[in-house]
Amino acid sequence: MDTNQFKGHEQVVYLHDKETGLKAFIAVHDTSLGPAAGGCRMWSYNNEMEALTDALRLSRGMSYKNAVAGLKLGGGKAVIIGNSRTDKSEALFRAFGRMIDSLGGKYISAEDVGISVEDMEIVAKETRHVAGLDKGAHASGDPSPFTALGVFLGIKAAVKHKLGRDDMKGLRVAVQGVGHVGYYLCKHLYEAGASLFVSDINKDALSRVEGEFKAKVVDLDKIISADVDILSPCALGAILNDETINLIKANIIAGAANNQLARDDHGKLLMDRGILYAPDYVINAGGIINVAAETRGEYDVNWVMAKVEKIYDNLTVIFDRSVAENRPTNHIADEMAQDIIDKAHALKS
Repeated sequence: MDTNQFKGHEQVVYLHDKETGLKAFIAVHDTSLGPAAGGCRMWSYNNEMEALTDALRLSRGMSYKNAVAGLKLGGGKAVIIGNSRTDKSEALFRAFGRMIDSLGGKYISAEDVGISVEDMEIVAKETRHVAGLDKGAHASGDPSPFTALGVFLGIKAAVKHKLGRDDMKGLRVAVQGVGHVGYYLCKHLYEAGASLFVSDINKDALSRVEGEFKAKVVDLDKIISADVDILSPCALGAILNDETINLIKANIIAGAANNQLARDDHGKLLMDRGILYAPDYVINAGGIINVAAETRGEYDVNWVMAKVEKIYDNLTVIFDRSVAENRPTNHIADEMAQDIIDKAHALKS
């Protein structure tokens, strides 16, 4: 475990509910800007340490994501250890809801990988500290379309910076993962004239984008090295690592997945290869922006859209600074986020 990744966490909670079999972590990274907000992920981790590592990395990323997006929210994340297709039950999610509620509003949950709106509706029976629901006074439903829109706008910012063009016509884009976010992203890219190459473990999801958007299906182990202009990771993290970076042919990496860099120094390896990397927590902030709108007391889609559209501007600033200072984009983004958090912490103190 690279402990440098995990400094600064305020609280980590572990729950093993013997009755339901629930094993879960909630990691609260920082609440200087407001209550820690971040989705819940359900995944078949190999062991509890792997799950904890994921929760810690993801919660830190949420602090930075919320800060750069200009939200009055801190960073947190929850992970449930289990198979999202076979291990779900109402009792399990109610136990998880009680776990969230015990934190007294310090952590606000929502959907993430392996978790649906329907799952969160069950969690909400035990706690009000849940967002991204279909029902309720300020419910807005699945935030995936907003995440996808933000990623699409971020890709456009990267294309403008790296390729000097405002359109996507004819560009070849490899989308790794075509679930909720990946599907909507493919829709935006297809309508903008891009050619799509896709991979996913879910054959039904692949068939859908293949049929609707004329996407070419690529083997899981070949999507990273596909001969494309843009690589868009939209599945799990650590996809950019010692093994994969040298295989990449794309000029731009811009996708929805969290924690795409296996280590912080991989950002420099990408820069040294001339590959423009859009920091994941900046480009994929659309979903949490939509969730944040629910916590404001009155949901306003115009407020959401204004924040999502600013993702283009935020990335443009990061790209320009990276060139001017000859430093990796992820280092620039981290500094921007930490500066916002530090100022909020000082005011709070």
